[in-house]
Amino acid sequence: MGKDETPKSNRRSTRQSSTPNSKAPPDSSKAANQLKSLSVNDLVFSTETLSLDDLIGSFPGRRSQILELIKLLGPLDSPMMPLFVYGGSSTGKTSTILQIFKHLNRPFAYSSCISCYSPRIMFESILNQLLLHRRNESCGYLSAKRCEKPSDFVNLLREALSGLVDSLKGNNVGKSNSKKSPTQVNGRMVYLIFDNIELVREWDKSSSIIPLLFNLYDILKMTEVGLIFVSKTSLDTFESDTGYAEPFPVYFPDYTEDDLRQIFMKKQENPKLYSSFLDLVLRPFSRITRRVDELSNAFAPLFKKYCEPVVDLGAGPSEDMKRKLFSHLKPFISQSLNETFNVPSQSLLKASSNKERNTRKSIAKKLGGCEMLDEIDFHMSTSAKYLLICAFLASRNPATLDASLFDSTGGCDNRKKKRKVSERSMEQKDSKEQELLMKGPGSFPLERLLAIFQCITTVADYSPDDEEQENVGVGAEGSDSGLMSDILLQLSSLCSANFITKGGSCPLEGSTRYRSTVSEDMVLKVARSLKFPLSKYLYRK
Repeated sequence: MGKDETPKSNRRSTRQSSTPNSKAPPDSSKAANQLKSLSVNDLVFSTETLSLDDLIGSFPGRRSQILELIKLLGPLDSPMMPLFVYGGSSTGKTSTILQIFKHLNRPFAYSSCISCYSPRIMFESILNQLLLHRRNESCGYLSAKRCEKPSDFVNLLREALSGLVDSLKGNNVGKSNSKKSPTQVNGRMVYLIFDNIELVREWDKSSSIIPLLFNLYDILKMTEVGLIFVSKTSLDTFESDTGYAEPFPVYFPDYTEDDLRQIFMKKQENPKLYSSFLDLVLRPFSRITRRVDELSNAFAPLFKKYCEPVVDLGAGPSEDMKRKLFSHLKPFISQSLNETFNVPSQSLLKASSNKERNTRKSIAKKLGGCEMLDEIDFHMSTSAKYLLICAFLASRNPATLDASLFDSTGGCDNRKKKRKVSERSMEQKDSKEQELLMKGPGSFPLERLLAIFQCITTVADYSPDDEEQENVGVGAEGSDSGLMSDILLQLSSLCSANFITKGGSCPLEGSTRYRSTVSEDMVLKVARSLKFPLSKYLYRK
């Protein structure tokens, strides 16, 4: 495979696998070059046919999006308006689009802004595909056309599309006069797919590249061209000084829990055993993330641990065996949640230098090998530390207990309120503890976070004004608004550092909800640095 495939993704290279490869003997160089020459038939995804039922069955939960995209692409050789397909990471956008083109057997050129990380690479990648040019040793690994300026790209693109459309028209004429071949393309329309288009915003001169791409249909004025943009963000995140014609949006929502179950149940050797495993891990993990790639990486080691007590991996587990497997796996679920979805603090901030680390090691040796485990290894302001603790408590404690936990006496001591309980209540307690483990960290609104912050800072005799006066010197009027803006700024910093995640708006409350992603060990370190009694405010059943 030639090196012109560099700016293409793995899925894109799958289409090229349908062409003859260079497995010829070394002495037949001329024959190999002839085999490497591309034709219009190489612009389809694959030579294999894919029915609509197989297409829909391949993507659980994407039936409506598949049918909508096929409807928007329209019948054969029908003009279409530009499409903007967007949704979160790992929601099946690119895979679905490419498989739709495999089902329709229509020609397209694909460019991903991950591998095509500059305008020139993206321009030349599109032109190489449309001109049926392969970068290899014979051409010095050069592109068909050198293109750096957007104006040159428009002119060269118009020429390449005109020549390709003429070739497709001749191909369809020959196709109608001969027997139908699965290697021939359908129609004379050419589709340009730009994947990960949100990355263009980080390029130099992105303010001119984005309007160029979105206005490309009006600039070319060619009805035989279709444009599809794939993004992880919505159209609202694309700003431009010159403006652009907005394409038609198609949204890919996150997978539901049932959709994820169908995806992970595919091609399982023992469906009953894996289904019982998903009953334990799918709900708590899906509350944190719905990304298939992250879940599959987290489930793989857990399933191996889950199968350790199983003697016969081909048999379905009984109810007694399921309980035994749950008891075996239970200690590893929370550990996996913390290890899989928490970003290590060492990679977030580069506050400590090598000299500082050596100093700490020498101090630890002088103290008899005792390391300072209670010290966090990055700098964080006092208000940010309290906000982090408040977010952790809001995610772990039920909202109905805020009034009793954060009262004027400084919280409640759980040990004083324990009473003798019956066996029935003990069973209910175990079931609730299991349910709480399955749910994972909960979400909370901003108002609840600020209320907990106010109660905790009042009890801890901490005033954020002290930090403000240290930085400013003298307090000024309107300190309440300044204090609130400082707290919101600290919250934004914690969200950027992935200590707190920002979720969607609640349809009933209409406000944004947050969720703490830090582990209890890290919060304990932060609380010890403040000498804050975290255990008094943390609800434990």
